[in-house]
Formats: sequence, C-alpha cells, structure tokens
Amino acid sequence: MRILLVDDETAIQRAVGPLLRARGYEVEIAGTGSEALALFDQRSPDLIVLDLGLPDIEGTEVCRRVRARSQVPIIVLSARGAEPDKVNALDLGADDYVTKPFGPEELLARIRVALRRAGADESTDTGVFKAGGLTIDYDRRRVLRDETEIPLTPTEFALLSLLARNHDRVLTHRAILKAVWGPNAVEQPEHLWTLVAQLRKKIEPDPTTPRYLLSEPWVGYRFVADS
Repeated sequence: MRILLVDDETAIQRAVGPLLRARGYEVEIAGTGSEALALFDQRSPDLIVLDLGLPDIEGTEVCRRVRARSQVPIIVLSARGAEPDKVNALDLGADDYVTKPFGPEELLARIRVALRRAGADESTDTGVFKAGGLTIDYDRRRVLRDETEIPLTPTEFALLSLLARNHDRVLTHRAILKAVWGPNAVEQPEHLWTLVAQLRKKIEPDPTTPRYLLSEPWVGYRFVADS
C-alpha cells in the first residue's frame, strides 16, 4: 500500500514517514500542495495523509481537487482543532480528521480503518439492496437513484451500507462512529453530522425532508426501507 504524506513540517515528515514504513507502507512525501498534486497524479497513492496549513495551496483546496477526480481515502492531519475546520474538511470530501498533537497508534488505526473501508474486496455485504427508488449494489460498490448512478466516497458508502444493512433499526451515534471511523472517533460527532448531510444531498429526493435517512433526536439515525 502506498501512502502520500503531505506536510511542510520537517518534524512530522521525519516522524510519520518512518512510522509508516516500519508498518510496511510505501511512503511518498510532499511539502507543498503543488508537489502533492503532482505526486498524486504520478504515483496513484492508496491513501493521503494531508495537513491543512501548506505554504502554497491550502490543504482544503488540495482535498477538493483530489476528490474531484478520485475517491482515494484522505485523512486530514492538522493542528487546527476547531469544529468548523473539521466540518469544512469533511464536507470537502476528507474521510477522517486527526488533530495534532496525535498518538502514533491512533494515526495508524485511522489509516487501517480507511484502507479497509476503501477496499472493495473487504466488504462483507453482497448482492443488491433496494428501497424505493434507491439501489445499493454491494458487489460493485455502486449506488443508484432511479437508475442514475450516484458517486459516493468510500466513507459515504460505508455509512450508507451500515444503515441499510440495519434498515428500520435505530443505530446510535456512538455505534455508527465506532463502526465507520473506529473506536478513536466516538467523541467526534461532527464527522457523522457532516457525512449524513452529504449523503442526504446525494440520495434523498428532497434532503430537507428525508425519506431514507431519518434522525432520531439525541439518539442516532435510522434507514427507512419502506415508505
């Protein structure tokens, strides 16, 4: 597996690069946004670890450009810990957000979860699930609404699959966070709020009046299979 580490801090490069290589990953390192985009095109990484505070192009812009042409998992690694920064990055298509300073094992765990989630052959779901005009093809990892394919990020597909697999049951916020992002994310509900909002925009006929993804106030979410 090849990981693209994008960070202009030499200390982070020297710490994270060897950490990943010691776990068997091939690592490419970029210190600027321009270099990151060039390496992305040249090396086709399996995952990107991305800082937001880059010296040339803002990390969020790098995220937006990558996401416009690829569903490769993106984990933001940033000193910006404010909720709006996290929500903005996730809204632009980042799959996860780790705040500096961070624990090495936490970062490795997030990487494993993201790679596992992105691997088509790792899915335990098979066949086709239909609800109203929505079709989820687990084998091909495709989602269609009224025969029109809807492009989803790996994390969006993981969340939708989880809720659909447990359709008509309420899943708590904590259970969803743990299943989709891993145990280290259970105290980061903004990940889930943002992802549900993104999914509703893509799959709901009217996102302001959800037909599939219903909120259970203060508890969690429920996928409704029958209208």
